[in-house]
Amino acid sequence: MPDGHTGAARSGADLPTWDLADLYPGPDSPELAAALDGAEQAAKDFATAHAGRLAAMPGRELAAAIAGYEGIEEVLGRVMSYAQLLFSGDSNDPAIGRFYQSMNERVTAISSRLIFFVLELNRLDDAVLEQKLADPALARWRPWLRDLRVFRPHQLSDELEKLLHEKEVAGRTAWSRLFDETIAALRVPVGGEELTVSAVLNKLSDKDRAVREAAGRAIGEVFSKNVRLFALITNTLAKDKEIVDTWRHYPRPASARNRANMVEDEVVDALVAAVTSDYPRLAHRYYLMKAKWLGLDKLQHWDRNAPLPGDDDRDVSWPEAKQRVLDAYGAFSPELAEVGGRFFERPWIDAALRPGKAGGAFAHPTVPSAHPYLLLNYHGRTRDVMTLAHELGHGVHQVLAADQGYLMAGTPLTLAETASVFGEMLTFRALLDAEKDPARRRIMLAGKVEDMLNTVVRQIAFYQFETLLHDERRSGEVMADRIGEIWMQVQTESLGPAFEFTPEYSVFWTYVPHFIHTPFYVYAYAFGDCLVNALYSVFQSGHPGFQAKYLDMLRAGGSKRHKELLAPFGLDASDPAFWRKGLDVISGFIDELEATT
Repeated sequence: MPDGHTGAARSGADLPTWDLADLYPGPDSPELAAALDGAEQAAKDFATAHAGRLAAMPGRELAAAIAGYEGIEEVLGRVMSYAQLLFSGDSNDPAIGRFYQSMNERVTAISSRLIFFVLELNRLDDAVLEQKLADPALARWRPWLRDLRVFRPHQLSDELEKLLHEKEVAGRTAWSRLFDETIAALRVPVGGEELTVSAVLNKLSDKDRAVREAAGRAIGEVFSKNVRLFALITNTLAKDKEIVDTWRHYPRPASARNRANMVEDEVVDALVAAVTSDYPRLAHRYYLMKAKWLGLDKLQHWDRNAPLPGDDDRDVSWPEAKQRVLDAYGAFSPELAEVGGRFFERPWIDAALRPGKAGGAFAHPTVPSAHPYLLLNYHGRTRDVMTLAHELGHGVHQVLAADQGYLMAGTPLTLAETASVFGEMLTFRALLDAEKDPARRRIMLAGKVEDMLNTVVRQIAFYQFETLLHDERRSGEVMADRIGEIWMQVQTESLGPAFEFTPEYSVFWTYVPHFIHTPFYVYAYAFGDCLVNALYSVFQSGHPGFQAKYLDMLRAGGSKRHKELLAPFGLDASDPAFWRKGLDVISGFIDELEATT
């Protein structure tokens, strides 16, 4: 079984791959060249027509300028979406790597001509802008202007902003590419096979403990050999972030991410405090039960995702996975299922397993004038069905929000996980309700608890790891061994006394892409899971018109903040009790499992 494919995956030479022609016919296509040339000329003309003139513009004229800016940005966004998706599909191909870098450089050069626009908008006096917003044409852009002005206190001079923007391709972007290409090229020897990182990580949930142990130790050995490179990448990017944060006067390393998420530092602090204080009630309690179920005195790191006794986790074919997810979506809302169905009817999903392909899964929104694409690595396990439900939720959200336009369709990360986690919950509940065998129901419930712990506890531990690492980096470079110590500290605290970690686990921080690509992203998963738990409780209570309100929430995209979006459901994320409500759902599942033990 080369590359660790399961039977379900192999039976699917029919596993879908995406067709990116809806973006551009090819890297060398005349359409792509024309789009870049057109955007470059449009950016020059835009700067000539508008630079230095915004303060004097009436509201209607400023609205037209924003619309013009959006149009150019959408072309550039389409180009970069195409380049990123090509690279995600095969980062081993040097020609694709070169194309990706070339597009990065070209798009950065073009977009640097537009930087003046947002900087000049942010220099407008509040009273002056408010007067302009009295014009209905400009009022449409109020949410975008509101979010833009969150960054006013952190804005630098025009020259510095342009310098930072243009240097990005030789800085953070280049280091991120090095990380991606290194991960994609690594091969891990297990059982006589040379496996990709994605394939060997999949073996950590194998039913055979010997297979899991072999995979866990092999991962540790390979990443230990490369740990100095990963430590260099991590240290360099942390220092780069510190320099920029210092110039922009952000109070702490996570503050920039929180501003981008349109959430206050204090709200994130409340979430982190609620989860960490609940480590014993959640993860510690569950994994002690799991150790007993597995007949082990102590769990090792390769036991964390081990299937439970009696869990055959049979192969789930791709058509069956599709049907399960769409049926669950349809039982909640036919419209949700209809939008989700488009992804299967058209080549918008890449689920095949192949070397060079990015690991994990994601939904890429591309641009509103096109459509999202989903990337998965489908191994045919139940967990992969949940991943499909998750990513399809993202995709449906992105389709529904597209009418907001390029500048306002995207949501902050804290809200971006809402539809995905809700889609998972719908699918899980449908599967659980259909299962009548008590033993199978118990296994399914335990699997859901594990997924929730991975989403909430594990991601908050990741956030703590990043916080400690970035704080320590401010005093100098952090050696690889010390990074490993920080990793082991947060893992021990979060997972609890059931675990006894072997030394090689200290390098398992190396392959987490969020630390590289999107620092401090990870708490958004916990935010989204707790939010959805609270939201689902409202749905179960029979809240009138819930489905219509939910779809309206998705359609809003980034035009509303979390308080506005949750208000129709009677929820408020700034209330500390909100997080308790979400965590109580997980604890309640664990209570139910304890009662059956």
